[in-house]
Amino acid sequence: MIDILATFILFFAVIDPIGTVPVFMKVTSQFDERAKRRIAVKAVLVAGGILLFFVVAGEVILDAMAIPLSAFQIAGGIVLFLFALSMVFGESKPEQEVKMAVSISETAIFPLAVPSVAGPGAMLAAVLMTENVRFGIMEQAQTAVVICSVLLLALLLMLGATWIQRFIGNSGASIVSRVMGLILASVATENILVGIKEYFLL
Repeated sequence: MIDILATFILFFAVIDPIGTVPVFMKVTSQFDERAKRRIAVKAVLVAGGILLFFVVAGEVILDAMAIPLSAFQIAGGIVLFLFALSMVFGESKPEQEVKMAVSISETAIFPLAVPSVAGPGAMLAAVLMTENVRFGIMEQAQTAVVICSVLLLALLLMLGATWIQRFIGNSGASIVSRVMGLILASVATENILVGIKEYFLL
């Protein structure tokens, strides 16, 4: 039996449903309400599929490729850090990609599903919290349920993003985006440092 509350807090931190809201508002600003709902649902479904894939096969793939978890953590931290910088210094993602993401599917997949919801930290946590040597099938299933509950919360927040934006305004959304970007950069740096430490302790 896993610690449900601790696991929920862990995945809430790495998935960061609250931090996804300003990203969602920014990249869906040109769509109508119906399209926004479709984007939110598709983003969560894609992110859920990715995270559940890592629950089931993440460790197997890394082992097959002889990639230590620490190396995956370092790489994930670097990607997360670059994304966080783009939030801190202006856009929630590079301007070139804003122009590219013109369709509902493109916007739902990038940057919402990956890396905003199913980011490197969430993928890594999905692998670490379902290691075969530490957790049985039942415990892995419980972790999968916790992941789905956090994703559901992220979906509800995105569906309510319009109301949230009206409440805090564009300036408030911009501030939240930059603050969350800074926090995300700190999390990414921690992942990199921990990964480097564990790699050299192997």
